[in-house]
Amino acid sequence: MKVSQITPSEYASFYGSYISNVVDEYTLLEELEISLHRFIKFVQDIPMDKFDYSYEEDKWTIKDIIQHIIDAERVFSYRALRFARNDSTELPGFEENDYVNAANGNSRSIMELLTELSAVRHATMYLYKSFKEEQLLNIGIASNNPISVRAIGFVIIGHQNHHQRIFEERYL
Repeated sequence: MKVSQITPSEYASFYGSYISNVVDEYTLLEELEISLHRFIKFVQDIPMDKFDYSYEEDKWTIKDIIQHIIDAERVFSYRALRFARNDSTELPGFEENDYVNAANGNSRSIMELLTELSAVRHATMYLYKSFKEEQLLNIGIASNNPISVRAIGFVIIGHQNHHQRIFEERYL
């Protein structure tokens, strides 16, 4: 399935900007893998002195953002798992600033962060490979809004793409 198959009724409007950051060239599984490699290559080309840089006071560093991408993907994947398995429990949102403040991303090496991102993404890919087509259509409630399992997958990709664009515009 491709991102063009997602309908706006499958996600809250605030996820629209993430979903629109995904090109329609590849399937969800293909893009989960391709975008990981693209992102790692992009980060590896960033000068070392930029990883701890913040473009403004109280803004996250590149390391913080990579840690945030990892944490957000884990949260999104957990939501996808619950909804794909027909769990109708409404799931709460998460406070991203609290996660970043507690994660200590700046104390980690860039290679540690990229290795963890790769491990998390591979787990996400295996999770999505396990879903049957009808499970991808399941919709659950997270952060007080409906979202489908397949929309969550594209949000994961679009969220990463969003932050890569932020790196390009504000950090480099």
